[in-house]
Amino acid sequence: MLRFLCLLILTTAFANRATFDNYQVHRVVPENQEQLNILKDLEDDPNGLSFWVGPSRIQKAVDIMIPPHMLPRFNDILASINLKSEVYIGNVQHLIDTERPKVRPTVDFGWTDYYTLDEIYAWLDFLNETYPGVVTPIVGGESYEGRQIHGVKVSHRAGNPSVVLEGGIHAREWISPATVTYILNKLLTSQDPVMQDLVQSFDYYVFPVVNPDGYVYTHTTDRMWRKTRSQGGNRCFGADANRNFDFHWLEIGASSSPCSDTYAGSAPFSEIETRVLSEYLTSIADQFDAYLTFHSYSQLLLFPYGHNNDNVSNYDELLALGQAAVSALANNNGTQYAVGNIYSTIYPTSGVSMDWVRGVFNTPYTYSWELRDKGNHGFLLPADQIIDTAEETLVSLIVILRHAKEKLGRN
Repeated sequence: MLRFLCLLILTTAFANRATFDNYQVHRVVPENQEQLNILKDLEDDPNGLSFWVGPSRIQKAVDIMIPPHMLPRFNDILASINLKSEVYIGNVQHLIDTERPKVRPTVDFGWTDYYTLDEIYAWLDFLNETYPGVVTPIVGGESYEGRQIHGVKVSHRAGNPSVVLEGGIHAREWISPATVTYILNKLLTSQDPVMQDLVQSFDYYVFPVVNPDGYVYTHTTDRMWRKTRSQGGNRCFGADANRNFDFHWLEIGASSSPCSDTYAGSAPFSEIETRVLSEYLTSIADQFDAYLTFHSYSQLLLFPYGHNNDNVSNYDELLALGQAAVSALANNNGTQYAVGNIYSTIYPTSGVSMDWVRGVFNTPYTYSWELRDKGNHGFLLPADQIIDTAEETLVSLIVILRHAKEKLGRN
């Protein structure tokens, strides 16, 4: 009887899962202001469309997922403004079906598959037990649905400066938590002398999934979900947690429409996840000199700011350091990244976590990785690319941390 009930629950869960058969992702490049304005209007009221890369400026590519029943109407809209599109992904469901191995090669963490929130949290607990005195559990607060924002602190000696690693703020970007956990594992297991020196020289506060409700939802219900899961009294759920921080909130590159994927929330820190995480970060702000976040996709290494194109005080340093980091990254697998501030390199935006950290605490080393790829898989990067992605990212991170250590005068 128990076996039957378990099977029934499992069957029901899969039956409720969103499918994306024959959904396509089109890339369009607006060539004038009229085309750009139409795309922005569509993003604010998407009505079934999903903007994987939103409209920001003329000549900047926009990636849009389109349900099959909307393709004729979408094509009519493009024709009316003389805008051409290129099909980048012909069937989103096929990528979902082939994203993960049919049989997981190992029962333990091996970074050959994407893991659920429960599996990630169980692994963090395992680290606490395996490395007593070095790894301690930390909690950045609780989510809207009552889940912990669970992380760990790695510390070998008192008095170290600190580094914060943030992953999983956008739920569908599975490569982000995978990369953060891979880096965490290397912090604890690497025998490389350079890596061991960095582990001894910094404390690490590591949060693999800071949007746990959204991440769970991508595993159980809708693989393409981006936002939190809060209910604001309207027909659309959640907000974009990475537009909800109280730094130039809703000034640019974010939406006031609750149905938009870039909905900034009803107010700064309206989302409990961003509010409690910001409170935790404030409590340790005098300890950390680097704040590193991980997103996908586009293969970019970004630094502040997003709300305007003004240079931060150490712009030249961040640019040169970022260029050195992506050069090292490319040497690993040949993967090419671009470097620059958010505003000019990817798109204007505001209310993002990295900018809040820099703007409020003046943290000198703040970077965001937009991980693989450039759109052929988008958010659905195959699991067999996790290790290569994470390893090359780690190489670039080492460049940044070695520089930070030298500049901060740490022994």
